[in-house]
Amino acid sequence: MAKKSVASLQTGSKRLTKAIKMVKSPKTGAYTFVESIMQPEAVNDFFKQK
Repeated sequence: MAKKSVASLQTGSKRLTKAIKMVKSPKTGAYTFVESIMQPEAVNDFFKQK
């Protein structure tokens, strides 16, 4: 798994982060990208989970 990018987004009074990671499929071996928009504090947990 590899971290592709992290971008900070600011909407009104909320501060959000968009994180994109590359995940390898165990079945086919192909890589896919998983995107998520979350609080900045949750980014490390997002990258640690498989």
